[in-house]
Amino acid sequence: MDIMQTFDNAPIGVFDSGFGGLTVAREIAKALPEESIIYVGDSARCPYGPRSLSEVDGFVQQIGSWLVQRGVKLIVIACNTATAAGLAHAQQTFPVPVIGVVEPGARAAAHATRNKRVGVIATKATVESDAYTKAIRHLDAGITVFSTATPRFVEIAEQGIRMAEGPIENYTSLASKVYIRPPFQAIAKEYLEPLRRCQIDTLVLGCTHFPLLKALIGGVVGHDVTLISSAKEAARDVTEILDRHRQRAQAGHKAEYEFNTTGDDVTEFQSFGSRAFCMPITSVSHIEF
Repeated sequence: MDIMQTFDNAPIGVFDSGFGGLTVAREIAKALPEESIIYVGDSARCPYGPRSLSEVDGFVQQIGSWLVQRGVKLIVIACNTATAAGLAHAQQTFPVPVIGVVEPGARAAAHATRNKRVGVIATKATVESDAYTKAIRHLDAGITVFSTATPRFVEIAEQGIRMAEGPIENYTSLASKVYIRPPFQAIAKEYLEPLRRCQIDTLVLGCTHFPLLKALIGGVVGHDVTLISSAKEAARDVTEILDRHRQRAQAGHKAEYEFNTTGDDVTEFQSFGSRAFCMPITSVSHIEF
């Protein structure tokens, strides 16, 4: 490649265990409107949360290799569990930069907290990996981190999106992208009340599904608690890396978005994905590993 070339129109690879990582892809698309994206949702093996970290690391290697073969210039592991399980291995293995979502979220939380009491809600595997606690305390050893596994929030996000299909539900779900039923409130209180009692002032949404539940989570923890989504921070990291490597897409380049799922129900992924990505997804391809 000519050393004077200062652009690269190759796509960015983004993957997650399902459609939740589209919240990250959405922020990348907003921050970098000329960049193309190839997205993989590993719905056939979702959720990653209850699986062992070594098994998830294997999934990261599989999907990352597929994206490298597709010619991506950078990979974003848009899944907290997969980041905890396989980021370091992926960075050692693949010939392109690889970033995860834990470090960007941890950085945002460390900068946001005023009383140095930070809560983290995530899948069982992410909590047990201690990834957020280590990352936050690496930035500021004076911060106390309170972590809670909230596995049913993934289920609530998916149920809520299914319920938001009708016209009335669509109207009531505009703020949060999901339809919130009263039983969801009870589950959220059970998960979040202990964190509220710990007097946290910042809460990390440690799963890419959770930004879809911001209205529900914020309503329980209160407006004085800052909610941190790693998606915007991850998009900022992507921008910085592309600038540093002089790999931004050419000015005026028309971005192309490609969506792939390992799940059998392509139509359902398309419906869910359009809400998470905040724009219509017109085509989804089925792939297998």
